[in-house]
Order: sequence, then structure tokens, then C-alpha cells
Amino acid sequence: MPDLGIEVLFAGRNMARMLGGLWVALRISLVSAALGIPSGILLGVVMRMKNPVTKILTRLYLEVVRILPQLVLLFLVFFGTTRMFGWNLEAETAAIIVFTFWGTAEMGDLVRGALAGIPAHQYESGAALGLTMPQIYRFIVIPQTLRRLIPLSINLVTRMIKTTSLVMMIGVVEVLKVTQQIIEANRVAHPQAAFGLYGAVFVFYFLACWPISLLAGYLEKKWS
Repeated sequence: MPDLGIEVLFAGRNMARMLGGLWVALRISLVSAALGIPSGILLGVVMRMKNPVTKILTRLYLEVVRILPQLVLLFLVFFGTTRMFGWNLEAETAAIIVFTFWGTAEMGDLVRGALAGIPAHQYESGAALGLTMPQIYRFIVIPQTLRRLIPLSINLVTRMIKTTSLVMMIGVVEVLKVTQQIIEANRVAHPQAAFGLYGAVFVFYFLACWPISLLAGYLEKKWS
């Protein structure tokens, strides 16, 4: 019977180390989502403004995030800025900065699309009542968009959790990095253990993301 790495997985503290690495990935994604989603809501509102300067700046921001891979952004922030400015930036902090930067743009685009679906007469009715534009957004527009945004926001969190696997490239000891360390430490005694260990990583990510995806699907169907 081939060595599937089950023995290695449960040997010593390997399982605990991998779960600890998973928590690092979850922590980065959740903190980034907590910062990026509110910032993205504000960005989406700004993107709907008719000011040409804000339109150009927000469009440029969105295009930069769309064009550059997250891995390039991670390298740019962690390796590039630290060498250019000489500051001491921890890898996990750099990851949170990049994922917040990315999540803000993604959420901003979602908010922009949701706001574009609000009929024009909603704005006109608010203006007729004497409301200012911030008040129109606060009391009329934003409450109507929350239902369609909440499932999309939850899906964004799921995407962030999956994409955190990239942070190992800048030295963050998350679940994939820990798994590689365990495989390397056991490559002589258990040369085929990689299959079982990476399979365990698959299960970890699945168990972390599946309930979130189910919640997003449930809310989307309930509020459609």
C-alpha cells in the first residue's frame, strides 16, 4: 500500500502546526476583509460621483488591481518598499496591506455595480424631499443595496481565504508553508507523504470556505 502521508499527518505536532498555519491564513483574510469591505463601500460611492478627477483616479486604481497579479503586489510591497524606504515591514503586515488594497478595489467595483442598478427616480425623490446627496445615499440608496451586497461580500471573503496561499512566497508561515516544511523533514522516511499532506490542506480549505459559500448562496436566494 502506498504511503499517503497519514502517519506523518498525525505524528507529533504536525496536525496542530498545520491548523496553526491555517489560522494564520484565515487571520490575514479576515482582517483584510474587515478593512477592505468598508473601504470598498466608500470607494464604490466615490466611483459613482460625476467628478472627473475622482472618476480618473478610481478607474486607475481599479485597473491597477485588475492588471497586476496579487503575487506581484506582495513582492512590490514586501520586498520593493522595504528596500526603497528602509522600513521594517513584517510579512504578515505586508500581506494584510496587499489584500486590503485588493479587497477594497473588488468591493468598490461591486458597490459601483449595485449603485448603478438603483433607478434614477430614487435620487430625484430624495432631492425633492430636500435631502442632500450624502443623506440620499445614507437613507435611500445604501439600504437598498445592502441586500445584494452582503452575499457578494461573503463570496469576496471566500476568495480572499483561497488567495492567501500566495503569502507563503513572502515568508509567511501559513498552512502551505508548514506543509512544505513537514514534507521536507520527512522526505527520506516518507517520500510519498506529499499526497496525503496536500490532501489534508485541500480538506482544511474546503471546510473553511464551504460554509461561507453556502451562507452566501442562501442569502442570495433569500433576498433575490
